[in-house]
Amino acid sequence: MKKEKAIVVFSGGQDSTTCLFWALQQFGEVEAVTFDYGQKHRLEIDCAKNIAQQLGVKHHILDMSLLNQLAASALTREDINIEEGQDGELPSTFVPGRNLLFLSFAGVLASQVGAKHLVTGVCETDFSGYPDCRDQFVKAFNVTLNLAMDEPFVLHTPLMWLDKAQAWALADELDAFDFVREQTLTCYNGVVADGCGECPACKLRQNGLQSYLATKAGQEA
Repeated sequence: MKKEKAIVVFSGGQDSTTCLFWALQQFGEVEAVTFDYGQKHRLEIDCAKNIAQQLGVKHHILDMSLLNQLAASALTREDINIEEGQDGELPSTFVPGRNLLFLSFAGVLASQVGAKHLVTGVCETDFSGYPDCRDQFVKAFNVTLNLAMDEPFVLHTPLMWLDKAQAWALADELDAFDFVREQTLTCYNGVVADGCGECPACKLRQNGLQSYLATKAGQEA
């Protein structure tokens, strides 16, 4: 795939940044696309810009503000608290239709810039119950996108079956461990790097980090 081109759906977080490093290793040309959907923490977009600039990756930012108008979420509204899902309900951080729309527009962009590969950091192993992070959704969407665009796109999900400890391991294998830890924004409260330590995203990230570091230390002992 070294001669082919890919678009990475890029938020500036741990997962999408790891996927960006993965794509740079796999493909001859890589561009990134970030979506401005009215997220509370504008720092997310700034992080994405900064990372893309540091890595020399062409970066597109697309206006998706309509999503904010339609889909209320703790990630877009100050008056909605960050809460984990209870009794089978989705967490308040779920943004309905987000990955569906992001991948659709990434596909349109890919068509315009001559890319046949789309890369996204969704994961079914360590996810918050979001239905649009599941492998079944990605596979079904890939078929739908190809039919709709009449082009042979391939969707790549390098993290789909990795837990957070394994995602850290992948970043380390890509020589990106320190970069991902220090430069990315995963925190729901908008704190870069290791985050606030209290929100669900930070807890998941930190638990995975500590698990990976413990495993690595054991291997090196």
